[in-house]
Amino acid sequence: MAKTSSINRNDKRRKLAKSAEGKRKRLKALIKNKNTPMEERFAAVLKLAEMPRNSAKVRIHNRCEVTGRSRAYYRKLKMSRIALRDLANQGLIPGMVKSSW
Repeated sequence: MAKTSSINRNDKRRKLAKSAEGKRKRLKALIKNKNTPMEERFAAVLKLAEMPRNSAKVRIHNRCEVTGRSRAYYRKLKMSRIALRDLANQGLIPGMVKSSW
């Protein structure tokens, strides 16, 4: 089980990124647009730099929803390989059976 502080920090990043997503998109579109004056683009760069770092979507780390583990994460199932194996062995995941040959 991951530390609860790590899980809470990541949840805080998710909320912050979701709330600032629109503003970040507008600023980035303004920066990338070559038709806007250089002064406006530079001001947009400064505004983007003033925003909190954790409002960037890149800083969110994928974590297992069962254990909070950050490594060996399956995006499609939103869980780690260890949690996936435990749940599959208990028969809690439909259609997944332990292979044997």
